[in-house]
Amino acid sequence: QVQLVESGGGSVQAGGSLRLSCAAPGLIHSFNCMAWFRQAPGKEREGVATIYRGSGTATYADSVKGRFTISQGSTQYIVYLQMNSLKPEDTAMYYCAVSPVCSMRHRNYDSWGQGIQVTVSS
Repeated sequence: QVQLVESGGGSVQAGGSLRLSCAAPGLIHSFNCMAWFRQAPGKEREGVATIYRGSGTATYADSVKGRFTISQGSTQYIVYLQMNSLKPEDTAMYYCAVSPVCSMRHRNYDSWGQGIQVTVSS
């Protein structure tokens, strides 16, 4: 499994912004896709955004389109999630994941970060 390290979560008021980072250090050839998921208490884990390494082709959940942006870092083993215009319903534990193929289905991923909390207050 790939070790993933997330950072950047925290608490913010509605309308604010946060940026999450995820790094997959080391020489990894086993995945083409990096993704962000989130899980709120009592809810199923849901896909937020995915991006293919190299091409940068991105996909977003309808609930975050126009507000969130996924991007690659200076290396293809770092991915960011810029979250703007945050809403209380964005409150969740956010997870980074990797897979050979991008998908919004969490069961398609077998390497995950430890998760990072994002809390948006009204």
